[in-house]
Order: sequence, then C-alpha cells, then structure tokens
Amino acid sequence: MKHRQDPEPETSDSQTDQTGIRDRAKASIGTEQVGISCRLIRPDHIDGIWTEVEPHLERCVPHSEGELETEDFHQLLANGEMQLWIAMEDEKILAAMVSQIVSYPRKRILRIIAIGGGEMDRWLPFLPGLEEWALENGATGLECWGRKGWLKILDDWKCSYHVLTKDLKSRMH
Repeated sequence: MKHRQDPEPETSDSQTDQTGIRDRAKASIGTEQVGISCRLIRPDHIDGIWTEVEPHLERCVPHSEGELETEDFHQLLANGEMQLWIAMEDEKILAAMVSQIVSYPRKRILRIIAIGGGEMDRWLPFLPGLEEWALENGATGLECWGRKGWLKILDDWKCSYHVLTKDLKSRMH
C-alpha cells in the first residue's frame, strides 16, 4: 500500500482570500541591481504604463496557442487577477512579465503566464524576488508554460510534463 504524502496547507479562493492577494499585490516590490530595477506594478498603475508594456507582451502572442491576446491581460492586471512585473533601466522598460496565483485543491502556485523583452541575462537575476513574493502570498512553487528553450535558461527548474494541444476549429460548424 502506498503512503500518501500529506497535502500542502489548505488554500482558499474565497472572496476574502482573493482580496488579500490583490491587497498584497498593490504593495510595490522594488529591487535594484546595477542600474536595473524589477518591480511589481500595482493594479491601479496599469493604465499609466500600458502603452510601454504592451509591446513587450505582444512578443509572447506568436508563441501561444491563442489562449490570451495582449488586450486580455490589461483588464486581468487592472483588477488584480494577474500581476505585472517589469524590469527597468533608466526609466526604460526592458521586459514585462505576467503572473497569476493559481490555487489547486492541494497547493497554491505562482504561474508565469507571459514574459517578453530583451536583454534577458540582465533581468533574469530578479527571479528570486519573484520567488519570495510567491512565498509571502502562500504559493509553494512556481509554474511556467513555455517553449523548450526555457529549460536551458531556468536551469534549477524541472520539466514536470509537456502540454499537448490539438486545434478543433476546422471541425466547428
């Protein structure tokens, strides 16, 4: 008989819990590294920087399966359902990332939904700050759906499974 591991602490997606996540997301995270900063953008500041962020997120669209378009992110970020992270240098946005807290029945994770931008080697060192924020918000792990090339870059991550897709639009009437 297999021994089952104890589940991770219970999580809740109640309105109170979601509000708690949104409130914590409103607190800006700032870290510095040789002129580059990485910040979590408060939901009420999304509109003010959207025109600068949107081109970075557009770079992700061709690599998706059509789940989300760039304009879909805007409302989800503005209402706190997803989080926007930016890497900046001298007031110029180098990259943008969208994340989302996902609660499974037995654990909570922070899912990286999209990352777009240049000079990746300069802003990837900020991922430990993202990990800390995830832990502070009850997540016990990170999850990223991306191309295989990410495995070379995120060398301390593992490939848990592959996502297989099949397009059925041609069968629709």
